[in-house]
Amino acid sequence: MFEFWYQFFPWTNLIINIVLISAFILNLIFAFTIIFMERRLAGAIWAWILVLVFLPIIGFILYLLFGRQIQRQHIFKLDKKDQVGLQMIVNEQLKELNHSDFTLKNPNLSKFKDMIQMLLYNNGAFLTKNNDLSIFTDGEAKFESLLNDIKSAKSYIHIQYYIFRNDQLGKRILKALEDKLEEGLEVKMLYDDMGSRGLSLKAFKSFREKGGAVEAFFPSRLPLINLRMNNRNHRKIVVIDGKIGYVGGFNVGDEYLGLKKKFGYWRDTHLRITGDAVNALQLRFMLDWNSQSSRDTLKYNVKYFPEAISKGHIGIQIASSGPDEFWEQIKYGYLKMISAAKESIYIQTPYFIPDQAFLDAVKIAALGGVDVNIMIPNKPDHPFVYWATYNNVASLIEAGVNIYHYDNGFLHAKTVIIDDEVASVGTTNMDHRSFTLNFEINAFIYNAQVAKQLRANFENDLKVSYQLTQAIYEQRSLWIKFKEGISQLLSPIL
Repeated sequence: MFEFWYQFFPWTNLIINIVLISAFILNLIFAFTIIFMERRLAGAIWAWILVLVFLPIIGFILYLLFGRQIQRQHIFKLDKKDQVGLQMIVNEQLKELNHSDFTLKNPNLSKFKDMIQMLLYNNGAFLTKNNDLSIFTDGEAKFESLLNDIKSAKSYIHIQYYIFRNDQLGKRILKALEDKLEEGLEVKMLYDDMGSRGLSLKAFKSFREKGGAVEAFFPSRLPLINLRMNNRNHRKIVVIDGKIGYVGGFNVGDEYLGLKKKFGYWRDTHLRITGDAVNALQLRFMLDWNSQSSRDTLKYNVKYFPEAISKGHIGIQIASSGPDEFWEQIKYGYLKMISAAKESIYIQTPYFIPDQAFLDAVKIAALGGVDVNIMIPNKPDHPFVYWATYNNVASLIEAGVNIYHYDNGFLHAKTVIIDDEVASVGTTNMDHRSFTLNFEINAFIYNAQVAKQLRANFENDLKVSYQLTQAIYEQRSLWIKFKEGISQLLSPIL
């Protein structure tokens, strides 16, 4: 058959050879680009080279969709006046931190002033001292609180989620927002185009007709193709009247209420904040909104930054990170906390695929006598990620780290608590994607009472968890070992 084909189409062989040679040359070009032109960890470089070599055409497409880097582009910009104002706050706080008489009402602030300085210097995460907050671990409670705050809003609502579904919960929130639009309030919504894939602007027809503004972060320009697929806005922020702010792990969807059989009960951690830290959340929303919207740019307005009414004394820094930045600010914050620990570390994360430096920091803390406890889910939402997580946490057992599987549904919380003194709650998972590729936001909290409350939540979760021991881990099947091996190989690009 092939001899017959080549007899009448003798040039077929030539075309095939040209295509194969071209694919090989493209693979070489991309491989050399990854090695010499892009700032990547060695593990990620080798992972992408393997993909390009063993999957010539498919690897090329995967690289275009998942491998391209933003390369520290300045996509988030402030007006010169606002930039100068922010820099003045940062400089003043840096000066105060370096003063020999740095004494504050909250002793935790003095104890962790080097960490405060690091986040200030690298991220402009100004310190706020007069905050109060509530902690939510249950979706029903969190969204009831949010809906009540939306109903009580007087001026404006700015809402941003990585995932916003047009399901039962999404429609309830959208209806509440439309009611406020009818009252004449300003309402703006930002969602991530990939996180909320399947969400159509048709769902916002009534919302927009009533005056609401909605934007998608890094939207797809072609059907089913998004060339920014690898860099997503994973932040969850709500600001109401400049007085109330929400940040944490919950997205908007029925699964976050525990209504999806696949996940069961959804265990997360989210904060409701009052005080000057709300200004930092508002600033972050404005930057994210303005990076996408060309029709409705948000500019400084006194109504967005009213005088704080909170009488709390909780110190908070709102830190953000993303692929547009040179520093991995939130990762550095985590590392600073771990290295400062003297007695205990409590970590909850759905994904644990950090780099070797992070793993070593955890091992050093445990070997040095610090009580290190890490809790992960007992079920995957992304199989490769889960088995890479399983492999990584198991590697810490010999160092004395206590590893727990949450067995009451799905654990999605991203929390770190150190010595019952300082804690971090936000959107950042402990993996390469959150540290390097996605846009994230975390609250770093300097308050013993809050830290103890978060630790109590961890200890309460232990009642529905089981400990992963070395003996249990060694009994895993060959199939699990194979899945771990493949997942670990791919972990630098997961």
